[in-house]
Amino acid sequence: MSAEPKNPTDHPGDAPPARSSASPIPAEDEPGPATPSRAARFRAWLGENPSSQSPPFSKYRWLRLLTYLLTFYAALAIMGAGAEELSDSYGLATAVALLCTSLQSVAIVLALRRPVPAWALSLAAAAVTALLARQQMLAPMLRLAHPNWPWSTPVLLAHMAVLLLLALRVRVRGTVAALGATALVTFLIEGFIGARLYTPTGEVAIGLFAVAALIGTTLRGRSEARTQLVRQTTITAEERARRTLLEERSRIARELHDVVAHHMSVISIQAQVAPHLVENPTEELKENLAGIRNNALEALTELRRVLGVLRSESPDEPRAEDISSLSAPGTGPVPDAPQPNLARLDSLLENTRAAGVDVVKAEEGDARGYPPGVELSAYRIVQEALSNVLRHAPGAKVRVDIAHFPNGIYLSIRNSPPSRPVQPTPGSGHGLLGMRERAAMLGGSVEAKPTRDGGFVVVAFLPRGGVPGPTESTPAGPP
Repeated sequence: MSAEPKNPTDHPGDAPPARSSASPIPAEDEPGPATPSRAARFRAWLGENPSSQSPPFSKYRWLRLLTYLLTFYAALAIMGAGAEELSDSYGLATAVALLCTSLQSVAIVLALRRPVPAWALSLAAAAVTALLARQQMLAPMLRLAHPNWPWSTPVLLAHMAVLLLLALRVRVRGTVAALGATALVTFLIEGFIGARLYTPTGEVAIGLFAVAALIGTTLRGRSEARTQLVRQTTITAEERARRTLLEERSRIARELHDVVAHHMSVISIQAQVAPHLVENPTEELKENLAGIRNNALEALTELRRVLGVLRSESPDEPRAEDISSLSAPGTGPVPDAPQPNLARLDSLLENTRAAGVDVVKAEEGDARGYPPGVELSAYRIVQEALSNVLRHAPGAKVRVDIAHFPNGIYLSIRNSPPSRPVQPTPGSGHGLLGMRERAAMLGGSVEAKPTRDGGFVVVAFLPRGGVPGPTESTPAGPP
């Protein structure tokens, strides 16, 4: 509009293009949503429906690659350094220690896609490692220096990583079940089976596993909450845009009611007077004219009912712009007042000048022969553009160009940059939307864009007969 900010709130293009995803209530005979099968629920429990925090962690390819590289590096580090530590602490053969840590490394990599099987593999490998170490600690010929058991450091770190990835991908109940099973296995090995000459790590391990699961669950819940918030925000924006469109169309319909009612009244009066203008009219002619008059009166009645519905939905609808300051002198936004036309543009410009705006008007051509709807839409477009100059471009100079062509009317409202700081003002957000709706209703077009010098220009073309002419194209705006 005439000096809107870079992102005006009433720009219809700002609304999301997607339609609302809210679905209507299904009828009684329509089938409801299908219940997921056991296989589908089991796949979901296995992590088939991950959150955005789950692997691959990001939509960027380079970040996904970095995540995979770090995971593989951690798996290799646990396999190499962990095997040496198991061999030194538990006295296991190098091949056996390497096999145990290799299983943990495979579990970490597998957890990126299949966290539940990876957790089962990691827990089984940890239990086997603890039982093998127990045999070494019970051997009479070996004297181990109180190693950490049943969870050694490399196995503990590997299982923490697996639990973290599982909590990121699996629902809370699955994470709690996995954590509970891990605690149960730890209690059985350390509490019931036991060993000797070792440093117990069961309680510390369960605490660290709980922390890893809590971190993963928190990140997953945060991601799901953010997704829901974005979805609701999108739906709200779509519904707001749709409501704005419907409100603007309702307001345009109320304004055009007077135009249509006037034509229907004229038809009714002419049909009533016509028999008196003809000498000895036939009965057939009288019946036809009476039918025309009755149809016109019935149409008027229906129009009044429709208008009553439209006005009852939003009685005394407030306008964001100060219409009273831009209407005819001494008049305000009275619902029953006659609809404005091109003859009242001069009064509109005078009131705008009285509000402190320097307005210059240039008009070319003959302004006769327009339908009332075209004149009303042209007046409202100019009014909306000038009102936005008052709100968004204080101290700006405005030039209004009007050109009358055989196939329609051309309007250009251009303003210079504001000379004073723009104060934030509440707006209805219907400005550009209303302009485009009025022009589209008549088969015309509206274009609003900023100018190179920092101002704003609104260009509109309204066809004379409601549709563009077949031979002449829409004239270009002034430079």
